[in-house]
Amino acid sequence: MKRLVDLLAGLYALLAYGFIYLPIVVLVLFSFQASRFPLPPFTGPSLRWYGEVLGDAKFTHAMLNSAVLGVVSSAVAVLLGFLAAYGCARMRGGMGNTVRALLIAPLSVSYLIIGMGLVVLFNAVGVPKSLFAVGVGHVVINLPLCFAILYSQMNDNIIRLEQAARDLGAREWQVLALVVAPVLWPALVASFVLSLTLSWDEFLIAFLLTRFETTLPVEIWTLLRSGLNPKANAIGAIVFGVSVVMVVLAELAIFGRGKKQKS
Repeated sequence: MKRLVDLLAGLYALLAYGFIYLPIVVLVLFSFQASRFPLPPFTGPSLRWYGEVLGDAKFTHAMLNSAVLGVVSSAVAVLLGFLAAYGCARMRGGMGNTVRALLIAPLSVSYLIIGMGLVVLFNAVGVPKSLFAVGVGHVVINLPLCFAILYSQMNDNIIRLEQAARDLGAREWQVLALVVAPVLWPALVASFVLSLTLSWDEFLIAFLLTRFETTLPVEIWTLLRSGLNPKANAIGAIVFGVSVVMVVLAELAIFGRGKKQKS
């Protein structure tokens, strides 16, 4: 009976992982297709479509826009989330609960609603559609996530370390920068990488708030409007590869720091 249960559990895991990763494997595989149509049978491997994508100024410019936008908006979201988590962890009573609820509430709102709201707001105050507007939108959607991650790591040990630092004469900015931030380093890295990944892949807000300067997901959508295109697989594989590299680097940074602390 135990062997049957283990067999069924293994089969279930295989089907689950296959359902999740098979489309990605197919996309990456056919990004190396030599012929113009990304359809079976596979003819390759070839870097033809990667060369065309990387040689297209429109796509490389969109990649650069997405990268810069992701880094800047993620850094701002992490900074604001860190300060908000630091303040809320020291608030007591109903006011603290209210502030936390308001900060986390955007997680339950769809990107479409947030994007439409930002379009109305920016039109009212005269802010034109631009990468700056998209950056503000990405901070709006990533800030609650960063806050939730960082707030979950605030505990009594950090408060005691702060008190000890103040007793030794540390100023408030030194407590934040030299005591709290290093302790929360893994959470800060995780928040930044997750925000960067979400910003790198985000489409709806970027589509609604850009006009001429576009991000990579918007360019992919424009490409797919014309029908099946082999460049789409190459671009998708690049986007997936960048996301994987960011996650791996974050894991190395977090676990590498953990091993150094143990040793």
